[in-house]
Amino acid sequence: MNMAADRSENIEVTVTFLEMHVPPAYTPPLPVNRQIALLRTRNIPLHYYRYLADRVGRKWHWVNILRLDDEELAAGLHREDRDIRVLYLDGAPAGFLDLKPHLPDEVELAYFGMMDHAMGQGIGRWFLGAAIAAAWSYRPNKVTVQTCTLDHPAALPLYQKMGFSPVAQKTETVRTMTFAERSASVMRP
Repeated sequence: MNMAADRSENIEVTVTFLEMHVPPAYTPPLPVNRQIALLRTRNIPLHYYRYLADRVGRKWHWVNILRLDDEELAAGLHREDRDIRVLYLDGAPAGFLDLKPHLPDEVELAYFGMMDHAMGQGIGRWFLGAAIAAAWSYRPNKVTVQTCTLDHPAALPLYQKMGFSPVAQKTETVRTMTFAERSASVMRP
């Protein structure tokens, strides 16, 4: 095991906030010759959401959602207006998107990402296009997303190619999770 995984550390990151004020004119097509499904969840089990967040976000230090206790996580996830969709590739989970359409005049793409086995196969652009289309289906005035310097290096350029514009940046500190902390979160009873 990597010894760095045994220690929690603080990492300074730059968070970029992006907005889109009109739906894109073009939506990338579904990749051909692939067995792909994007299914909206209803009352997603907390353990499954934590699994998705861990598998998608482990390399990128997605820790905030994993630090929530069951009551905090359920209060956010099980809102009537929360929109969580799971990406399946060849029958197995491959990523997810999490929309918060309850903000005034805004839909936030709160979480979006794919697992390692789905990357590099031409699916990401289509998947982000599907997330953006889902966000605009709520008829907001704007769609927002944020990314940081810990995320995949292609994230910010892809958001911009798909029509998002940076509107602000700030510096934050992320406290990483040790393997034991991450395991305790994902494997809780």
